Amino acid sequence: MTEQSAPLTIAVAAETAGRVLAEVQRAVVGKQASLTLVLTAVLAKGHVLIEDFPGLGKTLAARSFAQALGLDFARAQFTPDLLPSDLTGSFLYDQRRAEFEFRKGPLFTGLLLADEINRTPPKTQSALLEAMQERQVTVEGETFALPDPFHVLATANPIEYEGTYPLPEAQLDRFLMRVAFGYPTAEEEYDVIARRVERRREEITLDQVTDGEGLRALQATVETVRVDPSIGRYCVELVAATRDHREVLTGSSPRGSLGLVLAARAFAVVRGRDYVIPEDVKAVARAVLGHRITIKPELWMTETSGLSVVDDVLGRVASPTALEGG
Repeated sequence: MTEQSAPLTIAVAAETAGRVLAEVQRAVVGKQASLTLVLTAVLAKGHVLIEDFPGLGKTLAARSFAQALGLDFARAQFTPDLLPSDLTGSFLYDQRRAEFEFRKGPLFTGLLLADEINRTPPKTQSALLEAMQERQVTVEGETFALPDPFHVLATANPIEYEGTYPLPEAQLDRFLMRVAFGYPTAEEEYDVIARRVERRREEITLDQVTDGEGLRALQATVETVRVDPSIGRYCVELVAATRDHREVLTGSSPRGSLGLVLAARAFAVVRGRDYVIPEDVKAVARAVLGHRITIKPELWMTETSGLSVVDDVLGRVASPTALEGG
């Protein structure tokens, strides 16, 4: 069991988070808003689903965060023939010692890149559920604790649905955020080319900003951020509005309300504050709630989506106007 790390001051935590983002942006060009959300989720002890088209830097971002945060990194390529034991590990017989020995799988790492998670069957996807929620795995009745910190950055391709397995709502709910990078601007795309030509090699090595102990201290700092009751009720009202929305089949669960508060606290730390303001909630709301909303089937062929519902809810629910102690 890892001992609880002492929290940092808000100023030190914000400065460290800024250096991590700056380091990652050496590799991933022009995606500051999306990268900030990914770091926010990590500081809130959450997992992230990065859903976007191929070639937009999803894998590079995961590897870059592992380097900057000083975490052990493992990549699991999810394929239709991947077995649960390929992730968790399994018991192998050691003939020299005449006993079974547990060989750890890629889940036993600080940051796991679950690449193209929607290309593996539900049985293997479910192997991640216990790891993501309980931060442990059970193999043949024996439970093994995962490292602390442990985070999953999963990628999914929103096109080429043939041969894929949609993630069930129960697993989507385990991701604190779903983030998209989007295509770069022409200037950003040229910057990618220019940097590649200048360094004269394909790979890029980033400097380590912190380590596992430092990340635990950052996460402990997030727990010190104050949440005014008006902010907490605002989060509850936003989530309740998704359930009553005319275009929604099922809205966000209470886990969405909790996720909003946790993510908003982490976002406040990145912004250098020890209290949450409504703008923090609005900044993370689309990433936290969008994937927790199921649209009515008759609207599947329209432009209606979980994100459009969140945007509508943010426009209709009144935000707090004053904060105690803010």
